[in-house]
Amino acid sequence: MKWDGLFASRMGHMKRSTIREILKLTAQPDVISFAGGLPAPELFPTERVEEATSTALAERGQEALQYSTTEGMPELRELIAQRMSDGDLQIGPDNIVLVSGSQQALDLVCRVFLDEDDAMVIENPSYLGMLMAARPYGVRFVPIRTDQDGVVVDDLEPLLEENPKMVYVVPDFQNPQGTTLSLERRRQLVEATSGRPLVIVEDNPYGELRYSGEAHPPLLHLEARHRGSTAVDGNVVYISTFSKTLAPGMRLGWIVAHEEIIDKIVQAKQSADLHTSTFAQFVTYETARDSFLDEHVARLREVYRQRRDIMLEAMGEYFPPEVRWQKPDGGLFLMVYMPEHIDSHELLKKALERKVAFVPGTDFHLDGSGRNTFRLNFSNARPEMITEGIRRLGELLQEEVRRE
Repeated sequence: MKWDGLFASRMGHMKRSTIREILKLTAQPDVISFAGGLPAPELFPTERVEEATSTALAERGQEALQYSTTEGMPELRELIAQRMSDGDLQIGPDNIVLVSGSQQALDLVCRVFLDEDDAMVIENPSYLGMLMAARPYGVRFVPIRTDQDGVVVDDLEPLLEENPKMVYVVPDFQNPQGTTLSLERRRQLVEATSGRPLVIVEDNPYGELRYSGEAHPPLLHLEARHRGSTAVDGNVVYISTFSKTLAPGMRLGWIVAHEEIIDKIVQAKQSADLHTSTFAQFVTYETARDSFLDEHVARLREVYRQRRDIMLEAMGEYFPPEVRWQKPDGGLFLMVYMPEHIDSHELLKKALERKVAFVPGTDFHLDGSGRNTFRLNFSNARPEMITEGIRRLGELLQEEVRRE
């Protein structure tokens, strides 16, 4: 059987995730991997989850194991709404739908809003998961430049002439670069898009993981303030997840948006999976409640801050002066920039021979650039492994720089 003629044309826009394929190569226990965006497994709240599982089954087992509503568990949506609301913006459970991880959120948002050949303004480089989610819908990517302060919003005005339907940004500790969109640029972005027929997708999986610097309000809040509103009735669709703050194995995220948008998301989700795992929702709620989540996130910040600092210190010691890198205020990643003659894909092959791994930067870029860049993750490896892995990379980079 020749299968190629039977597959849908959209499969031509799909390919396996580079990161997922690299993770297969780094599964060997002797490889020091800075490749995946993996939280530290030793920090997973396993005892709390065990208690939560027992409580959920003992007290509400029949509900936890049954089909549920597409919108999701009311108590968990209320908990999220309370944590996200402030004096200026009041978020209600009806503004929230629970999804199977933020990757599903991206797919659903694209499914609801994008038709073939619609334009999407997107950071360059950008999160690979969004590129994978949007491509099958035949979207036209309109890349916008970024620097150390995030999206260069001054470049947005001519791009808006292409009538984009969506603007996608990761304002806090962007993946892959680790940059943060400045407060001035957040306000500028909100003002520039105000009143236009488009949606801003604010992807914020890392926002609670800040280790230094001043926290900025989400675009969701700033957009409401700009309109003088206290309700979620603007053009921002906010996405987040429990994957980075509790455990990615829960596969539980959420979308916050105007109720009319939520209704469409619900319709799209019903055709995808009916609803997110009821059991995962109940266990997550029992785990996160009673301020445990805040306490747990505080511990994550302490550990990840230490690992970030250890990586930055080791890079300063072992990397050649011709190589530069971002210094993130939070999140899980940073990006490295090498001299133009060094190809990160070729470098990865040599790095794997030395039992250390990273993600080449090319796939994050929309214009073929970034061949001299790569992404490092600092959350997953223990301190001593971070230092040793960076030492190995530093020796390799020293050799490659001298090859020019």
